[in-house]
Amino acid sequence: MKLTKILPLIAFAIALASCNGPAGELVGIAKAGNFKEANPYGMIFIKKGSFMMGANTQSAVFEQPDNVMMATVEAFWMDETEITNNEYKQFVNWVRDSMALTFLVNAGMTDYAIQPKDEEFDEEHFLLNWRKKIPWSSKDEEVKEALAPMYYGDGTFRVNALHYRYSWINYDEAVSVSKKFDVTQGLYPPGSTARVDSFWVEENGAIRDSTIYRPLIEPSDLKTNKIIAIYPDTLCWVRDFQYSFNDPMLLKYFSHPGYLEYPVVGVTWEQAHAFCNWRTKFFNSHSKLGAQDYRLPTEAQWEYAARGGRKMAMYPWGGNYARDAKGCFFANFKPYRGAYNDDTGTCTMRVAQFRPNDFGLFDMAGNVSEWTCSAYQSSANTAIHDLNPDYSYMARKSDPDILKRKVIKGGSWKDISYYMQCGVRAYEYQYESRPYIGFRCVRAYIGE
Repeated sequence: MKLTKILPLIAFAIALASCNGPAGELVGIAKAGNFKEANPYGMIFIKKGSFMMGANTQSAVFEQPDNVMMATVEAFWMDETEITNNEYKQFVNWVRDSMALTFLVNAGMTDYAIQPKDEEFDEEHFLLNWRKKIPWSSKDEEVKEALAPMYYGDGTFRVNALHYRYSWINYDEAVSVSKKFDVTQGLYPPGSTARVDSFWVEENGAIRDSTIYRPLIEPSDLKTNKIIAIYPDTLCWVRDFQYSFNDPMLLKYFSHPGYLEYPVVGVTWEQAHAFCNWRTKFFNSHSKLGAQDYRLPTEAQWEYAARGGRKMAMYPWGGNYARDAKGCFFANFKPYRGAYNDDTGTCTMRVAQFRPNDFGLFDMAGNVSEWTCSAYQSSANTAIHDLNPDYSYMARKSDPDILKRKVIKGGSWKDISYYMQCGVRAYEYQYESRPYIGFRCVRAYIGE
Protein backbone atom coordinates (compact mmCIF):
# COMPACT_ATOMS: atom_id res chain seq x y z
CA MET A 1 0.00 0.00 0.00
CA LYS A 2 1.35 3.40 -0.96
CA LEU A 3 2.31 5.87 1.78
CA THR A 4 -0.12 8.46 0.41
CA LYS A 5 -2.99 6.06 1.13
CA ILE A 6 -1.73 5.14 4.63
CA LEU A 7 -1.28 8.71 5.91
CA PRO A 8 -5.01 9.63 5.86
CA LEU A 9 -5.83 6.46 7.79
CA ILE A 10 -3.18 7.25 10.41
CA ALA A 11 -4.47 10.82 10.78
CA PHE A 12 -8.05 9.57 11.16
CA ALA A 13 -7.00 7.08 13.87
CA ILE A 14 -5.11 9.77 15.80
CA ALA A 15 -8.09 12.14 15.62
CA LEU A 16 -10.46 9.39 16.77
CA ALA A 17 -8.21 8.53 19.71
CA SER A 18 -7.92 12.18 20.74
CA CYS A 19 -11.71 12.59 20.74
CA ASN A 20 -12.61 9.48 22.69
CA GLY A 21 -9.46 9.16 24.75
CA PRO A 22 -7.36 6.01 25.08
CA ALA A 23 -9.40 2.92 25.83
CA GLY A 24 -9.35 1.83 29.44
CA GLU A 25 -7.89 5.11 30.73
CA LEU A 26 -9.31 7.78 33.04
CA VAL A 27 -10.57 10.46 30.67
CA GLY A 28 -13.58 11.93 32.50
CA ILE A 29 -17.15 12.01 31.26
CA ALA A 30 -16.99 14.99 28.91
CA LYS A 31 -14.53 16.96 26.87
CA ALA A 32 -13.05 19.72 29.02
CA GLY A 33 -12.85 23.21 27.62
CA ASN A 34 -12.09 26.76 28.64
CA PHE A 35 -15.45 27.82 30.05
CA LYS A 36 -16.05 31.56 30.13
CA GLU A 37 -19.15 32.79 31.93
CA ALA A 38 -21.26 35.30 30.03
CA ASN A 39 -21.66 38.72 31.56
CA PRO A 40 -25.05 38.86 33.35
CA TYR A 41 -27.24 41.71 32.14
CA GLY A 42 -26.87 44.84 34.27
CA MET A 43 -24.00 43.44 36.34
CA ILE A 44 -20.31 44.35 36.63
CA PHE A 45 -17.47 41.85 36.95
CA ILE A 46 -15.54 42.40 40.18
CA LYS A 47 -12.13 40.78 39.88
CA LYS A 48 -10.66 38.91 42.84
CA GLY A 49 -8.31 40.81 45.10
CA SER A 50 -7.36 41.85 48.60
CA PHE A 51 -8.06 44.98 50.64
CA MET A 52 -7.97 46.42 54.14
CA MET A 53 -11.36 45.63 55.66
CA GLY A 54 -12.69 47.95 58.35
CA ALA A 55 -13.24 51.61 59.13
CA ASN A 56 -10.55 54.10 58.06
CA THR A 57 -11.30 56.62 60.80
CA GLN A 58 -12.52 56.84 64.38
CA SER A 59 -16.22 56.22 64.89
CA ALA A 60 -18.46 59.29 64.78
CA VAL A 61 -20.92 57.72 67.20
CA PHE A 62 -18.50 56.78 70.02
CA GLU A 63 -18.39 53.08 69.14
CA GLN A 64 -15.38 50.92 69.90
CA PRO A 65 -13.71 50.53 66.47
CA ASP A 66 -13.46 47.00 65.10
CA ASN A 67 -10.16 45.48 63.97
CA VAL A 68 -8.85 46.48 60.56
CA MET A 69 -7.73 43.37 58.69
CA MET A 70 -6.30 42.39 55.32
CA ALA A 71 -8.83 40.20 53.50
CA THR A 72 -9.15 38.53 50.12
CA VAL A 73 -12.33 37.90 48.15
CA GLU A 74 -12.93 35.76 45.08
CA ALA A 75 -14.27 37.24 41.86
CA PHE A 76 -18.01 37.87 41.58
CA TRP A 77 -20.66 39.76 39.64
CA MET A 78 -22.46 42.75 41.17
CA ASP A 79 -25.38 44.87 40.04
CA GLU A 80 -24.21 48.10 38.43
CA THR A 81 -26.81 50.06 40.40
CA GLU A 82 -29.19 49.46 43.26
CA ILE A 83 -32.32 47.49 42.34
CA THR A 84 -34.78 50.03 40.97
CA ASN A 85 -38.55 50.32 41.34
CA ASN A 86 -38.79 49.21 37.72
CA GLU A 87 -36.83 46.01 38.38
CA TYR A 88 -38.61 45.19 41.63
CA LYS A 89 -41.95 45.67 39.87
CA GLN A 90 -41.02 42.81 37.56
CA PHE A 91 -40.86 40.61 40.66
CA VAL A 92 -44.17 41.98 41.98
CA ASN A 93 -45.92 41.47 38.64
CA TRP A 94 -44.57 37.91 38.34
CA VAL A 95 -45.93 37.05 41.79
CA ARG A 96 -49.27 38.70 40.95
CA ASP A 97 -49.62 36.78 37.68
CA SER A 98 -48.51 33.44 39.14
CA MET A 99 -51.09 33.76 41.92
CA ALA A 100 -53.84 34.65 39.43
CA LEU A 101 -53.01 31.70 37.19
CA THR A 102 -52.96 29.38 40.21
CA PHE A 103 -56.37 30.62 41.40
CA LEU A 104 -57.82 30.04 37.92
CA VAL A 105 -56.40 26.51 37.70
CA ASN A 106 -57.65 25.66 41.20
CA ALA A 107 -61.10 26.86 40.14
CA GLY A 108 -61.14 24.16 37.45
CA MET A 109 -59.93 26.21 34.47
CA THR A 110 -57.08 23.85 33.64
CA ASP A 111 -56.29 25.54 30.32
CA TYR A 112 -54.29 28.04 32.43
CA ALA A 113 -51.89 25.18 33.21
CA ILE A 114 -49.69 23.13 30.91
CA GLN A 115 -51.56 19.90 30.26
CA PRO A 116 -49.53 16.67 30.32
CA LYS A 117 -49.88 14.49 27.23
CA ASP A 118 -51.90 11.29 27.61
CA GLU A 119 -52.04 11.71 31.39
CA GLU A 120 -54.66 12.87 33.85
CA PHE A 121 -54.29 16.39 35.21
CA ASP A 122 -52.52 16.49 38.60
CA GLU A 123 -54.41 18.98 40.78
CA GLU A 124 -51.54 19.29 43.27
CA HIS A 125 -48.55 19.48 40.94
CA PHE A 126 -48.83 21.41 37.70
CA LEU A 127 -46.97 23.95 35.61
CA LEU A 128 -48.53 27.33 34.88
CA ASN A 129 -49.26 28.29 31.29
CA TRP A 130 -47.54 31.68 31.07
CA ARG A 131 -48.59 32.12 27.46
CA LYS A 132 -52.23 32.27 28.49
CA LYS A 133 -53.54 35.81 28.93
CA ILE A 134 -55.01 36.50 32.38
CA PRO A 135 -58.63 37.73 32.10
CA TRP A 136 -58.38 40.57 34.62
CA SER A 137 -61.39 42.43 33.17
CA SER A 138 -63.56 39.39 32.51
CA LYS A 139 -67.27 39.66 33.27
CA ASP A 140 -67.54 35.90 33.65
CA GLU A 141 -68.78 35.15 37.18
CA GLU A 142 -66.66 32.03 37.47
CA VAL A 143 -63.49 33.96 36.60
CA LYS A 144 -64.41 36.84 38.93
CA GLU A 145 -65.01 34.42 41.78
CA ALA A 146 -61.67 32.68 41.15
CA LEU A 147 -59.76 35.98 41.28
CA ALA A 148 -61.77 37.39 44.19
CA PRO A 149 -59.02 36.69 46.82
CA MET A 150 -56.86 39.29 45.05
CA TYR A 151 -59.34 42.12 45.62
CA TYR A 152 -61.05 43.90 48.49
CA GLY A 153 -64.82 44.12 48.56
CA ASP A 154 -64.76 47.54 46.85
CA GLY A 155 -62.71 46.18 43.93
CA THR A 156 -59.37 47.60 45.11
CA PHE A 157 -56.39 45.34 44.45
CA ARG A 158 -54.98 43.71 47.61
CA VAL A 159 -51.25 44.36 47.31
CA ASN A 160 -50.70 42.85 50.76
CA ALA A 161 -52.06 39.55 49.41
CA LEU A 162 -49.10 39.14 47.04
CA HIS A 163 -47.30 36.22 48.65
CA TYR A 164 -44.13 34.59 47.38
CA ARG A 165 -43.51 30.98 48.41
CA TYR A 166 -40.03 29.49 48.22
CA SER A 167 -37.63 27.19 50.02
CA TRP A 168 -33.91 26.83 50.60
CA ILE A 169 -31.47 24.51 52.34
CA ASN A 170 -30.55 25.76 55.80
CA TYR A 171 -26.76 25.45 55.64
CA ASP A 172 -26.36 26.69 59.22
CA GLU A 173 -27.93 23.42 60.31
CA ALA A 174 -26.14 21.39 57.64
CA VAL A 175 -22.63 22.33 58.83
CA SER A 176 -23.34 21.78 62.53
CA VAL A 177 -20.58 19.55 63.96
CA SER A 178 -23.07 17.57 66.06
CA LYS A 179 -25.04 16.74 62.90
CA LYS A 180 -22.13 16.00 60.60
CA PHE A 181 -23.15 13.79 57.71
CA ASP A 182 -21.20 10.52 57.53
CA VAL A 183 -20.27 10.33 53.85
CA THR A 184 -18.97 6.77 54.20
CA GLN A 185 -22.26 5.51 55.61
CA GLY A 186 -24.61 7.98 53.93
CA LEU A 187 -26.28 8.75 57.25
CA TYR A 188 -26.71 11.51 59.81
CA PRO A 189 -25.90 10.68 63.47
CA PRO A 190 -28.76 8.83 65.22
CA GLY A 191 -31.21 11.15 66.94
CA SER A 192 -30.24 14.23 64.88
CA THR A 193 -32.87 16.93 64.48
CA ALA A 194 -33.15 19.97 62.21
CA ARG A 195 -34.45 23.34 63.42
CA VAL A 196 -36.42 25.05 60.66
CA ASP A 197 -39.24 27.56 60.26
CA SER A 198 -42.67 26.45 59.08
CA PHE A 199 -44.99 28.92 57.30
CA TRP A 200 -48.68 28.83 56.45
CA VAL A 201 -51.46 31.24 55.40
CA GLU A 202 -54.64 31.41 57.46
CA GLU A 203 -58.11 31.84 56.00
CA ASN A 204 -58.03 35.60 56.64
CA GLY A 205 -54.84 35.88 54.56
CA ALA A 206 -52.46 36.39 57.48
CA ILE A 207 -49.05 34.70 57.20
CA ARG A 208 -48.10 32.69 60.27
CA ASP A 209 -44.90 30.87 61.12
CA SER A 210 -43.24 28.99 63.93
CA THR A 211 -39.94 27.26 64.60
CA ILE A 212 -40.16 23.48 64.56
CA TYR A 213 -37.79 20.56 65.12
CA ARG A 214 -37.99 17.50 62.92
CA PRO A 215 -35.91 14.31 62.60
CA LEU A 216 -32.85 14.77 60.37
CA ILE A 217 -32.74 11.71 58.16
CA GLU A 218 -31.96 13.04 54.68
CA PRO A 219 -30.77 16.40 53.23
CA SER A 220 -34.32 17.43 52.32
CA ASP A 221 -35.10 17.63 56.06
CA LEU A 222 -32.85 20.73 56.17
CA LYS A 223 -35.14 22.56 53.75
CA THR A 224 -36.94 25.60 55.12
CA ASN A 225 -40.13 26.79 53.46
CA LYS A 226 -40.99 30.47 53.45
CA ILE A 227 -44.07 32.53 52.61
CA ILE A 228 -43.64 36.28 52.53
CA ALA A 229 -45.62 39.32 51.40
CA ILE A 230 -43.41 41.08 48.88
CA TYR A 231 -45.03 44.47 48.19
CA PRO A 232 -42.84 47.35 49.49
CA ASP A 233 -43.92 49.22 52.62
CA THR A 234 -44.94 52.60 51.19
CA LEU A 235 -46.10 53.84 54.61
CA CYS A 236 -42.48 54.01 55.78
CA TRP A 237 -42.18 57.42 54.12
CA VAL A 238 -44.57 58.90 56.72
CA ARG A 239 -44.00 56.57 59.66
CA ASP A 240 -40.23 57.14 59.82
CA PHE A 241 -40.39 60.93 59.54
CA GLN A 242 -42.96 62.47 61.85
CA TYR A 243 -43.68 66.19 61.52
CA SER A 244 -42.57 65.99 57.90
CA PHE A 245 -44.83 66.14 54.85
CA ASN A 246 -43.87 63.04 52.86
CA ASP A 247 -47.36 62.07 51.66
CA PRO A 248 -46.45 62.56 47.96
CA MET A 249 -43.71 59.92 48.29
CA LEU A 250 -46.06 57.58 50.15
CA LEU A 251 -48.67 57.81 47.39
CA LYS A 252 -46.50 57.78 44.26
CA TYR A 253 -42.94 56.61 44.90
CA PHE A 254 -43.51 52.96 43.95
CA SER A 255 -46.57 53.38 41.72
CA HIS A 256 -45.78 56.34 39.45
CA PRO A 257 -43.69 55.81 36.25
CA GLY A 258 -41.74 58.96 37.09
CA TYR A 259 -39.94 56.99 39.82
CA LEU A 260 -39.20 53.87 37.79
CA GLU A 261 -35.43 54.39 37.79
CA TYR A 262 -35.25 55.34 41.47
CA PRO A 263 -33.94 52.74 43.94
CA VAL A 264 -36.64 50.60 45.52
CA VAL A 265 -37.04 51.28 49.25
CA GLY A 266 -39.39 50.10 51.97
CA VAL A 267 -38.13 46.57 51.36
CA THR A 268 -37.09 44.44 54.33
CA TRP A 269 -34.02 42.21 54.36
CA GLU A 270 -36.38 39.24 54.17
CA GLN A 271 -38.10 40.64 51.07
CA ALA A 272 -34.72 41.31 49.44
CA HIS A 273 -33.76 37.69 50.21
CA ALA A 274 -36.98 36.51 48.52
CA PHE A 275 -36.23 38.71 45.48
CA CYS A 276 -32.83 37.04 45.10
CA ASN A 277 -34.44 33.61 45.25
CA TRP A 278 -36.97 34.59 42.56
CA ARG A 279 -34.27 36.15 40.37
CA THR A 280 -32.29 32.91 40.49
CA LYS A 281 -35.33 30.82 39.52
CA PHE A 282 -36.33 33.27 36.80
CA PHE A 283 -32.84 33.20 35.27
CA ASN A 284 -32.54 29.41 35.44
CA SER A 285 -35.96 28.98 33.80
CA HIS A 286 -34.53 30.73 30.71
CA SER A 287 -31.04 29.23 30.80
CA LYS A 288 -30.08 25.68 29.84
CA LEU A 289 -26.75 25.82 31.69
CA GLY A 290 -27.83 27.70 34.84
CA ALA A 291 -25.57 29.74 37.08
CA GLN A 292 -24.68 30.45 40.68
CA ASP A 293 -27.50 31.85 42.82
CA TYR A 294 -28.25 35.54 43.00
CA ARG A 295 -28.02 36.75 46.60
CA LEU A 296 -27.22 39.73 48.76
CA PRO A 297 -23.49 40.54 49.02
CA THR A 298 -21.48 39.74 52.11
CA GLU A 299 -20.17 42.76 53.98
CA ALA A 300 -16.67 41.96 52.71
CA GLN A 301 -17.82 41.71 49.08
CA TRP A 302 -19.72 44.97 49.36
CA GLU A 303 -16.80 46.82 50.97
CA TYR A 304 -14.25 45.44 48.50
CA ALA A 305 -16.48 46.41 45.58
CA ALA A 306 -17.07 49.89 47.03
CA ARG A 307 -13.34 50.56 47.31
CA GLY A 308 -13.04 49.94 43.57
CA GLY A 309 -9.85 47.90 43.79
CA ARG A 310 -8.08 50.37 46.10
CA LYS A 311 -6.92 48.67 49.28
CA MET A 312 -7.59 51.57 51.67
CA ALA A 313 -9.92 53.97 49.82
CA MET A 314 -11.99 55.93 52.33
CA TYR A 315 -14.80 56.66 49.85
CA PRO A 316 -15.79 54.81 46.64
CA TRP A 317 -14.32 57.60 44.49
CA GLY A 318 -10.91 57.01 46.09
CA GLY A 319 -10.36 60.33 47.86
CA ASN A 320 -10.70 61.42 51.48
CA TYR A 321 -13.25 64.18 50.88
CA ALA A 322 -16.92 64.23 49.91
CA ARG A 323 -16.52 66.88 47.17
CA ASP A 324 -14.05 67.82 44.47
CA ALA A 325 -11.82 70.86 44.05
CA LYS A 326 -14.71 72.82 42.52
CA GLY A 327 -16.93 72.16 45.54
CA CYS A 328 -19.19 69.65 43.78
CA PHE A 329 -20.33 66.69 45.87
CA PHE A 330 -19.62 63.12 44.81
CA ALA A 331 -22.84 61.55 46.08
CA ASN A 332 -26.36 62.08 47.35
CA PHE A 333 -26.25 62.53 51.14
CA LYS A 334 -26.88 65.22 53.79
CA PRO A 335 -24.06 67.75 53.33
CA TYR A 336 -25.15 70.30 55.91
CA ARG A 337 -27.80 70.66 58.59
CA GLY A 338 -31.11 71.06 56.79
CA ALA A 339 -29.41 71.54 53.40
CA TYR A 340 -30.28 68.27 51.70
CA ASN A 341 -30.33 69.67 48.18
CA ASP A 342 -26.79 71.06 48.08
CA ASP A 343 -25.72 67.83 46.33
CA THR A 344 -28.65 68.25 43.82
CA GLY A 345 -30.91 65.73 45.60
CA THR A 346 -33.31 66.17 48.51
CA CYS A 347 -34.14 62.50 49.18
CA THR A 348 -33.67 59.56 46.83
CA MET A 349 -32.50 60.28 43.28
CA ARG A 350 -32.55 58.45 39.98
CA VAL A 351 -29.76 55.85 40.05
CA ALA A 352 -26.40 56.48 38.32
CA GLN A 353 -26.48 60.29 38.58
CA PHE A 354 -22.93 60.50 39.94
CA ARG A 355 -19.68 59.09 38.58
CA PRO A 356 -19.08 55.35 39.09
CA ASN A 357 -16.13 54.05 41.06
CA ASP A 358 -13.12 52.34 39.47
CA PHE A 359 -15.02 49.05 39.10
CA GLY A 360 -17.84 50.85 37.26
CA LEU A 361 -20.36 50.62 40.12
CA PHE A 362 -22.76 53.51 40.71
CA ASP A 363 -24.07 54.85 44.03
CA MET A 364 -21.89 52.75 46.34
CA ALA A 365 -22.12 55.77 48.64
CA GLY A 366 -25.26 57.78 49.31
CA ASN A 367 -28.72 57.67 47.71
CA VAL A 368 -29.83 54.64 49.76
CA SER A 369 -28.04 52.39 52.22
CA GLU A 370 -27.86 48.77 51.09
CA TRP A 371 -28.64 45.46 52.75
CA THR A 372 -25.92 42.84 52.96
CA CYS A 373 -26.40 39.18 53.84
CA SER A 374 -24.05 39.52 56.85
CA ALA A 375 -25.24 39.54 60.43
CA TYR A 376 -24.22 42.55 62.51
CA GLN A 377 -21.69 42.13 65.29
CA SER A 378 -19.60 45.12 66.33
CA SER A 379 -16.45 42.99 66.75
CA ALA A 380 -17.02 40.58 63.84
CA ASN A 381 -13.57 41.24 62.34
CA THR A 382 -11.92 39.49 65.30
CA ALA A 383 -13.59 36.19 64.36
CA ILE A 384 -14.03 36.05 60.57
CA HIS A 385 -11.66 34.35 58.16
CA ASP A 386 -9.33 36.42 55.98
CA LEU A 387 -10.42 34.58 52.80
CA ASN A 388 -13.95 35.46 51.67
CA PRO A 389 -14.79 36.69 55.19
CA ASP A 390 -18.41 36.57 56.30
CA TYR A 391 -20.23 36.67 59.61
CA SER A 392 -23.69 35.30 58.81
CA TYR A 393 -26.64 33.85 60.64
CA MET A 394 -30.07 32.94 59.32
CA ALA A 395 -32.29 34.02 62.22
CA ARG A 396 -35.41 32.00 63.01
CA LYS A 397 -38.75 33.19 64.30
CA SER A 398 -37.91 32.13 67.86
CA ASP A 399 -34.54 33.94 67.96
CA PRO A 400 -34.12 37.17 69.95
CA ASP A 401 -34.03 40.44 68.02
CA ILE A 402 -30.29 40.91 68.59
CA LEU A 403 -29.70 37.94 66.26
CA LYS A 404 -31.87 39.54 63.56
CA ARG A 405 -29.59 42.52 62.94
CA LYS A 406 -28.14 42.74 59.44
CA VAL A 407 -25.29 44.93 58.22
CA ILE A 408 -26.19 47.88 55.98
CA LYS A 409 -23.53 49.81 54.08
CA GLY A 410 -23.03 52.94 52.04
CA GLY A 411 -25.06 55.60 53.79
CA SER A 412 -28.15 57.26 52.35
CA TRP A 413 -29.70 60.56 51.34
CA LYS A 414 -30.45 61.35 54.99
CA ASP A 415 -26.98 60.48 56.39
CA ILE A 416 -23.87 62.55 56.96
CA SER A 417 -20.69 61.78 55.00
CA TYR A 418 -19.25 59.55 57.77
CA TYR A 419 -21.71 56.77 56.87
CA MET A 420 -20.69 56.90 53.20
CA GLN A 421 -17.20 55.63 54.00
CA CYS A 422 -16.52 52.20 52.55
CA GLY A 423 -15.46 50.67 55.86
CA VAL A 424 -18.26 52.02 58.07
CA ARG A 425 -21.00 49.57 59.01
CA ALA A 426 -24.44 50.19 60.44
CA TYR A 427 -27.31 47.78 61.03
CA GLU A 428 -31.04 47.33 60.79
CA TYR A 429 -33.34 44.52 61.89
CA GLN A 430 -34.15 42.10 59.08
CA TYR A 431 -37.90 42.63 59.45
CA GLU A 432 -37.77 46.44 59.29
CA SER A 433 -38.48 48.51 56.16
CA ARG A 434 -37.05 52.00 55.71
CA PRO A 435 -37.36 54.74 53.07
CA TYR A 436 -33.56 54.99 52.99
CA ILE A 437 -32.55 51.31 52.62
CA GLY A 438 -32.42 49.42 49.31
CA PHE A 439 -30.24 46.64 47.97
CA ARG A 440 -28.34 45.20 45.03
CA CYS A 441 -27.52 41.59 44.14
CA VAL A 442 -24.33 39.67 43.55
CA ARG A 443 -23.61 36.34 41.86
CA ALA A 444 -20.53 34.19 42.38
CA TYR A 445 -18.24 33.86 39.35
CA ILE A 446 -17.68 30.40 37.89
CA GLY A 447 -14.02 29.76 37.13
CA GLU A 448 -10.79 31.67 37.65
